[in-house]
Parts: sequence; C-alpha cells; structure tokens
Amino acid sequence: MDDQTKNLIQSHIDTNEVCLFMKGTPDAPQCGFSMTISNMLKILEVNYKGINVLESQSLREGIKEFSEWPTIPQVYIKGEFIGGCDIVKEMYESGELKKVLEDKEINFKK
Repeated sequence: MDDQTKNLIQSHIDTNEVCLFMKGTPDAPQCGFSMTISNMLKILEVNYKGINVLESQSLREGIKEFSEWPTIPQVYIKGEFIGGCDIVKEMYESGELKKVLEDKEINFKK
C-alpha cells in the first residue's frame, strides 16, 4: 500500500469517532453486509462516517492490508478496529456493541 492511501485511511480513523469502511454510502449501501452494519448504527443513532471504498481501488485494497482483515465492511471506533459484519452483528445482538460505545463515550440511543 502506498503512503498516500495509508495516510488517507489513518486520517479517516483519526478524525471520526466511528468510521465504517463500506461498499457504497450510508444512504445507498452497495452490498448487503455494508447495509447491515449501516442499519445497526442507524438504529443505535450513532453518528458515524461512511467511507465508500468503491471510489478507489487503492482504498479498497488498502483498508484490507491496513487492518489485516480480508473483507469489507470494517468498523473502527475511536481508532480501534472492531471487526467486519459478522463480528459487529454478533456484538449488536449480544449487547456488547452498546458496551463498547459506552466505554468509548460515543453518543447513541440507549
């Protein structure tokens, strides 16, 4: 991954408390997994930044290398990689996602 892509990814993570690297946008997800996470965050009324990896092949490949995680979407909360769709969905269903949001002092609907 080139430095420009790495810096772009790091900048998104550093400047957004909750960052979702996804296919499409929060208003128009372009894959079911991205839609699933986007919907969970919307239900919790989390203010998050959706990054459309389809806009750039280097971003799309770079995020996988950056996180050492092979799939998209990917969620970061306050700089910490949380996981992809399956992990975040399990956390949402078990209540663990709310606990992470509380622990990291992220505003959401309780």
